[in-house]
Amino acid sequence: MKIAIVMGSKSDYPVIEKAEAIIKEFGVSFETRIISAHRTPRVAEDFASKAEETGIEVIIAAAGKAAHLGGVIAAYTPLPVIGLPIKSSTLDGLDSLLSMVQMPKGIPVATVAIDGAENAALLAIQILSLKYPELRQKMKDYKKKMEEDIVRMDREFQN
Repeated sequence: MKIAIVMGSKSDYPVIEKAEAIIKEFGVSFETRIISAHRTPRVAEDFASKAEETGIEVIIAAAGKAAHLGGVIAAYTPLPVIGLPIKSSTLDGLDSLLSMVQMPKGIPVATVAIDGAENAALLAIQILSLKYPELRQKMKDYKKKMEEDIVRMDREFQN
C-alpha cells in the first residue's frame, strides 16, 4: 500500500508535513514529490501515467493559487486523487479550493478543506482501507481515540 503526495511548490511543504505525520502514524508507505502542473507539465503527465504501475494506490495533490495539479494528475491516472488546496494568495486559498472542486465531468478530484492536510491523509487511508482491513481497524481505533480524548477533555473542563 502506497500513497503519493505531490505538491506544486516547496513552499507547500509545511502543510504537507502534517499529512506525512498522519500517514506515518498509520504505517503506510508514501513518497512526496514537487511537481508543477504549469512549470513541469510533462513531469506531471509522466508521474501520473506511471503511478499505478509503480505501486501507488492513492494520490494527494496539493497546490495553491490556480491549483491545477490535482486535475492534471487526475486526467492521466485511474487512481483516486485527493485535492489539497493550499492557502497561498490574497484570496486566502479560496482560489485554490475553487480550482480543485470545479472539475469537469469524468475527471474527479476529491477535495478537502484549505490546508486540510490531516483530512487529506485520513481520506487516503480510508480509501486504502477498502482493500486493506488492517487499515480499517486502525481507522476505527483512531476515531475511538479521538472520542476518548474529547470525553477526557470535557471531564477535565467540567472539573
